Parts: sequence; C-alpha cells; structure tokens
Amino acid sequence: MKKLQVIAAGLGYKLLERNGMTEIAGLKFAPKASVFPAVTCVAQATLRTGLSPSEHGMISNGYWSETLKKPIFWEQSCNLVKGERVWSKNSGVFFFQQSLGEDVELIVSPAPIHKHGGGMIMSCYTKPTGMAEVLTKLCGKFPLWRYWGPLASPKVGRKCVSYFEEMTNVRDVDEAYLYLPTLDYAAQKYGPDSSAAKAALKEFRKQLERIADIAMRRGCTLKVMGDYEITEVTAEPVLPNVILRREGFFKTRTVGGMAYPDFHQSTAFAMCDHEVCVIVGPERERAAEILTQRRGGTEAGTSGGSPLCLCDSVLNDNPVLVAPQGSWFGYEWWTDKREAPDFASHVDIHNKPGYDPKELFFFNKGIVKGTHGRQCEVAYA
Repeated sequence: MKKLQVIAAGLGYKLLERNGMTEIAGLKFAPKASVFPAVTCVAQATLRTGLSPSEHGMISNGYWSETLKKPIFWEQSCNLVKGERVWSKNSGVFFFQQSLGEDVELIVSPAPIHKHGGGMIMSCYTKPTGMAEVLTKLCGKFPLWRYWGPLASPKVGRKCVSYFEEMTNVRDVDEAYLYLPTLDYAAQKYGPDSSAAKAALKEFRKQLERIADIAMRRGCTLKVMGDYEITEVTAEPVLPNVILRREGFFKTRTVGGMAYPDFHQSTAFAMCDHEVCVIVGPERERAAEILTQRRGGTEAGTSGGSPLCLCDSVLNDNPVLVAPQGSWFGYEWWTDKREAPDFASHVDIHNKPGYDPKELFFFNKGIVKGTHGRQCEVAYA
C-alpha cells in the first residue's frame, strides 16, 4: 500500500484546538475550508472526484429523483456521484456511502438485510463477494446498531479499522480510503463540548494511533481530514415543510389519520439535512423566496423576529437554505403528533425524506445538542 486516506466524521479543527490535540500520532493538523454543504455524502463525493457539488451532483445526503418524484436518502450506488475518480482501480474503499459499484478491488460498506415482517440481519457488502463471512470470522459481526441509532457508539470505529486492516492483509492495494464515524454520535447527541464528546475524541485518538501504526508498518503515506465541524445547538429546529404545506406547495394524503407525503401533487419540498435544506420541485424558487422572507415564530420553531433561514447558494438549479446559527432543519411537515407517519418514531433512514438526528434517541424522544452543514474549518493533516 502506497497511500492511506482517512476521512473522519466531525473532525473540525476547532474541536482539536479546544482540546489541545492538534497533533496526534505524529500528524500535525491544520485548518482547511470544508466543502458546502458540509455533510457526509457531499464531502465524500468531493474527496473521491476533486469536483465541487454542482459538478459531481451530490448536494446533500439525499437526492431528488425527478423520475420517481421523491427524495431518497442514504442510497449506496456509486452512479449517484458523477465524475472521474481520483483513485486507481487497485484501491480499497471502506465504509464510504455511494461506494457500491465502484471500479476498485476492495469495498466494504454496511448493508443489512431487512427481513420480511421486521428486523434485520446485520451484514456488510463486500467486494470481492464472500469477504463479509471472512471478516466476520476474523473480527466478529459488524455491529450496525453501533453505527447509527440510539445505541451508536464511538467504539464502532475500532471495528471499521479492524475490517480495513484484515481485508488489506488478505489483498494488498495501492491506495485505501477509510471513513471513520467515531466523532459523530456523541457530539450530535450531547453537544460538541460535552463529556461524551471529549471521551469520543480520546477514543478517536486511540484509533488514529492504531491507523498510524498500520501505515508505518506498511510504509505508506497517511493523510487524514475531517468532513465537517459539529457546532452547538442553542435553538429549536426550523420546520420549513410545515410552512410549505400551509402555503399549499407541499401536499399530503391522510391514511389512518396519518399524513403521508404526496410528492406527485406537491410543487415544492424541503429536503432537510442538518443545517442545510435543498428546495426541490417546479416551484422551488418561489418556495425558497417565501421561506427566506419569513420571520421566526412558534410555527417555524425559531425565536421570534429572526430570519427563518437564508439562501446560501443554488446547486444544480436547486436553492440551498441555511438555518440560523445554533439551529437546524427538521424534515417534519406536521405539528400535531397524531398526524405523524408510522416511520416518524423509528430508525428508518430510507423511508424518511430527510435526515432525522432524533434517531439517536430511543423512540426519537430526545433533543440533539450538535449539528453541522454550513461551511466550516475542518482538520487536515
């Protein structure tokens, strides 16, 4: 192996600076401007192509399918990312989103089997096929419940490193790209300066020291960078789809008293993703104008008098809005809990037409203390 590139969730430069960790395992970190929007799929797409979001097409963790007339989050096909890759065919890609189908030698990505009637079989997608069973024997099952959800743990990064190490022991590659989620959960759930976040940072240091040792033994160059910085939440979430539904842009249909989205008759919808939301639909520009002109209030979930949101840019002809500092965008279109769809209180990342950080809590009953998405300074070494 000649090169190992690590991309770490939530590795903001200020986080390291506040905690006196700007040097870890001989790596000296410096600040570097993040991509915008600063969210997982966008950052990973830019890293693998060297292109901007408007060029590679990933403008959030979800995308709007004009063919299907629906937003889809957390899809794994590499075909969603346009552009030539920076890596060679003799590379390994570990725990990247949108990695399935990449023209590389090694791939590992969490891919559980959703059982008929409920429940999941925890598993990973691997290339070559069959490596999942080998990795399970060598390292144990990949604990997906520790990767996301109310039981998510920084220690899952240890398993990511183990899978990477064992798989590249079996098959050497010229380049490897490894995603580490270690810092993500505690900072979002409890806040970036919480005791839990500080403990996660210590765990990250241990994992990075292990990675640095692997790189040294294999004689390869090690590069590490963050994808975004998690900042403190100090206000209630903004709910743009409540406004769009009330203004007639977003339509729903009632089934069993629950309000489900009707994207076929909707003319605008806000794909909410942490601190940013992408407005889609034929009347997206008018909808964005209404949202940015609104002042905060109880219906919007912001303190009175402040702007509901700001239009930061337009990507792929879609307005991209940014929440007020200290707030974030909730995907919900209801205010009466009795209207909430059945998936609203569960971990269901594929059915929800937006990112839902409340999935870090059991039954979605909790208040997140950290968020991200606006452009920031990430750590780079």
